[in-house]
Amino acid sequence: MALTLSRVSRTRLSVAAAAAAVLAVGAPAAYASLDGDTRAPGTTTTTQVSRGQAYTETRLLFGTERPDGGPDVTDKQFMKFIDDEVTPSFPDGLTVQDGRGQWRDSNGKIERERSYELILLYPTAQAPKRDALVEEIREDYVKKYAQDSVARLDDRLRVDF
Repeated sequence: MALTLSRVSRTRLSVAAAAAAVLAVGAPAAYASLDGDTRAPGTTTTTQVSRGQAYTETRLLFGTERPDGGPDVTDKQFMKFIDDEVTPSFPDGLTVQDGRGQWRDSNGKIERERSYELILLYPTAQAPKRDALVEEIREDYVKKYAQDSVARLDDRLRVDF
């Protein structure tokens, strides 16, 4: 039995070492690809075509359950929030997706709730101005619906409409 466990342990160790080697080699290349595109506009490499303009994508994740025990935020309430608080700042367009979220609260309990994902695209040159508007949206939702937070994810990309 000890011989079998020893072989299994050696196999697992070999697999773990191989995985670590692949990650060690691939990670720098992957992270390098996240850096900004420094090529001149209109130039390409043989493996990548560059199209579109530099945009920032901001995703906001809104929960619907209230930590204070109040009623969940309804679809109607959320869409009114979008109409009143988001659309005036981002009139050129946005996307809302329904979701199901999960997170660990401050007591260590796993919480699950219906959620919304808001996707905003705007020219990267406008990012400083838009950042303040996005933060205002987050703060307004937290206050209005007694939330702990609204998650934010930002990414740079190229967009062609």
